[in-house]
Order: sequence, then C-alpha cells, then structure tokens
Amino acid sequence: MKLDQFLKYQGLAESGGEAKQRIQRGDVRVNGSIELRRGRQLADGDSVEIDGHCLRVPPGV
Repeated sequence: MKLDQFLKYQGLAESGGEAKQRIQRGDVRVNGSIELRRGRQLADGDSVEIDGHCLRVPPGV
C-alpha cells in the first residue's frame, strides 16, 4: 500500500489531497525518517508516525 493510501485507510487524512499536503509538509515519518514521497510503497511492519500517532503497517495491507 502506498503512504497516502495508508493515511486515508487509517483515517489520518480525509482525502488524497489532504494526505498529499501532510506528506509534502514533512508531517509524516516512515521508520523514523521524514518521508516526502506520497507514493512511497509501505512494507509489512513499517512504522508510520503522524500527529503523535505511531502505527505499524499490518501484514497483507
């Protein structure tokens, strides 16, 4: 699953446009590093941090 899709899937962005803006502003970290690519492909077990929430990508997503 791509990063922007994951944010929508988890309810952390209401739309693709909002997800894109949050990512481009540097609000999102993947595995501890700021990620600016909304199309970043996430792998099972990756951690995604935004707004003080830290979520793990579950297997098969």
